[in-house]
Amino acid sequence: MKIIVTGGAGFIGSAVVRHIIEATHDEVLVIDKLTYAGNLESLASVSSNERYSFRQIDICAPTALATVFQDFQPDAVMHLAAESHVDRSIVGPAAFIETNIVGTYVLLEATRDYWSQLTSSAKESFRFHHISTDEVFGDLHGTESLFTETTPYAPSSPYSASKASSDHLVRAWMRTFGLPTIVTNCSNNYGPYHFPEKLIPLVILNALEGKPLPVYGNGCQIRDWLYVEDHARALYTVVTEGEPGETYNIGGHNERKNIDVVKTICRLLDEIISDKPMQIDRFEELITYVTDRPGHDLRYAIDASKIERELGWTPAETFESGIRKTVEWYLANESWWQRVKDGSYSRERLGLNS
Repeated sequence: MKIIVTGGAGFIGSAVVRHIIEATHDEVLVIDKLTYAGNLESLASVSSNERYSFRQIDICAPTALATVFQDFQPDAVMHLAAESHVDRSIVGPAAFIETNIVGTYVLLEATRDYWSQLTSSAKESFRFHHISTDEVFGDLHGTESLFTETTPYAPSSPYSASKASSDHLVRAWMRTFGLPTIVTNCSNNYGPYHFPEKLIPLVILNALEGKPLPVYGNGCQIRDWLYVEDHARALYTVVTEGEPGETYNIGGHNERKNIDVVKTICRLLDEIISDKPMQIDRFEELITYVTDRPGHDLRYAIDASKIERELGWTPAETFESGIRKTVEWYLANESWWQRVKDGSYSRERLGLNS
């Protein structure tokens, strides 16, 4: 197959690209605007492969997208390009509306124009796979239930509202125009190459520097944690075996309170690192409770039984095995995260041809 991956230089996107290049014989074209969260160094291990190519393109640019589709002639699109950080959406919602809603619309139209010119058999086998989030479902606080593929949407933040809107667009383009689309909604991802503003890498890196480990509110918010390489396998399974018009929830079966995630990281660092920052005996001493963010959902939890039942996917990592791999990766890859933190990864890409 020839697959376009939008947002392929991001955290989840780069994991998908690495999986496809390393575990299949498919060809990948990465499209990425390279905003602050796009990092080509996350693709360094596959960038020299002849089945990998890259174009620096904004998904809101229809002419550039049309050229890419005609040049590459894809069999599938995996759409991961998105603004994804809730805190940033509260401070500046406009970028989320532009990328997640307008960008998805422009990409859908570019895809539809290309798809309409294919032969009947190529049209039938083509897939547009939209990767979304469980945050579109809202808050499960006060219930023991799980998010299913039919849970009503109730987004709480500008980020989740923009993703909910993009999900609706994707489904509408299938119902109205016949474009063969699939939607997946995933739980919280973690693992290697995660941008340091997110909870798990932030805690790891702050701890290494002896800085406070910020925890919103009382830290009792519950998330279902999914190791990013498990997610990448699931996404490839969906785009190659999933049915058009279907939605698949992808979760890690690992519900944890945020405070317990932070304490688990602290205990792992206590075990692995003997030379702690001077002022502490245990990393948990750095935990600092901060004012909760507005509209913070208290619990997310995914029912992933459909993808297991219909496509045979299950996560390989438990939270214990995945978080250990993640901590060990950050300890072994200081050059990657230091270049993110000091901005050098970003400055050097500005001369990149589009």
